[in-house]
Amino acid sequence: MLVDWRDMATGAADGLDGDMVEIVGWLVPVEAADEHHYFLLTPEPMCCGGCLPSDPGACVEVFAGAGIAPQDRAVRLLGRWRRLRDDPAGWRYQLRDARRVGAGHAVLGSIPVGRRDVLAAGAALALAACSGDMAANPEREAAARQVVGAGVTIDIHSHAGRILRSSTAFEPVAAPMRDGGMAAICLAMVADSPATRVMPDGRIQAVRIPAPGELYRWSRTAFGRVQELVEREGLAVITDVPSLHAARSGGPAVIVAAEGADFLDRALERVEEAYVNFRLRHLQLTHYRVNDLGDIQTEPPVHDGLTDFGAEVIRACNRLGIVVDVAHGTYDLVKRAATVTTKPLVLSHTSLSSQPGLRSRQISVQHARVISGTGGVVGIWPPSGIFRDYDAFVAGFGRMVDAVGIDHVGLGSDMLGLTSPSLFPSYRELPRLADALLGSGFRPDEVGKLLGGNYARVFAASVGS
Repeated sequence: MLVDWRDMATGAADGLDGDMVEIVGWLVPVEAADEHHYFLLTPEPMCCGGCLPSDPGACVEVFAGAGIAPQDRAVRLLGRWRRLRDDPAGWRYQLRDARRVGAGHAVLGSIPVGRRDVLAAGAALALAACSGDMAANPEREAAARQVVGAGVTIDIHSHAGRILRSSTAFEPVAAPMRDGGMAAICLAMVADSPATRVMPDGRIQAVRIPAPGELYRWSRTAFGRVQELVEREGLAVITDVPSLHAARSGGPAVIVAAEGADFLDRALERVEEAYVNFRLRHLQLTHYRVNDLGDIQTEPPVHDGLTDFGAEVIRACNRLGIVVDVAHGTYDLVKRAATVTTKPLVLSHTSLSSQPGLRSRQISVQHARVISGTGGVVGIWPPSGIFRDYDAFVAGFGRMVDAVGIDHVGLGSDMLGLTSPSLFPSYRELPRLADALLGSGFRPDEVGKLLGGNYARVFAASVGS
């Protein structure tokens, strides 16, 4: 019998205790496990521990009869089903003596399948050829670099230089950008850092309520660190359309961004203060704590989406010329934001899923189409927990394009911000990414849109001339 994940949510799976069953899901290796005998099984691939379902009933403990190597896609397992009661760790279901049956399954559900999926086998071969030193194929490298140099390349979401912690030494930013041809990055301070922590299970969660004014004071330090990195690396700062266009030849450059608007503390005038004093031009409304603007994907909803204050902040951004980013916000938040904004929205770093988990950072086709419906852009990110290898990462672009169209997808690397290894760890990798996108079926002009052109259009529409 095949167990459906919905059977666990409804309790129907309880009656299968002791039966031999099959179940399809994604294996999550446990660090302390020995010889691949112990896993967690989830209904969706996990980008990091922060996306692991908070409800133990949404995971299955797997004890393999023989070792099962980590997989890059969903697997079908056969084993004996156990319903746990009063388990000290809180687990509800186990699969005992499990073994893998059949081939892997690419569980796409309702995600549209387009021409790039048909080309996947050929793309994999192309990626194998370029996964090492591209200098071994000068013609291929030249073609990729020509695509990269044809427009303004932009990373929609980055923490490059290790700006996240004030006690951490900076790392080079300008040199990797120049080497790879990345013209501009949306360099984001994180507004809620003092109130959040990486938990033992890998989740990032709010751990306390910040004191009044605490996150505002922190923001001044965090924005100051961005400015210090800009000066040290000799980076240009993009504040308008002319400076955006200049980045093509005058880069590397940054667009100052904030991940989370927690520093506002319900003071709307601080949006303009950050715009003037820190040259803020890209504002993500929420991050890892439910704030005054709205709900987040990784915690239970409190506000039923976007708050009235969140709507006021969006209007202020529209008026001033600040890109509005709804990453980390719930689907309900995004839907209301789309009714409020008069400018395109950005969802800077995520990926597509047929059935996003309850606390997953991935999004559905419907969620993505709300963004494209505003004329906006969805950024594809590269965590190895979501995309188990480079060809899967590239295929993620294709699936999002098939869902929302070529004009509404970009790159949001979350550079130096991921809690799992990145498949795009350096801007020196940009020519490789361009080459892989070409090999997967995109035309050169389409690759240009994905690697910056689409965001450049949204930025120009948001900030005006």
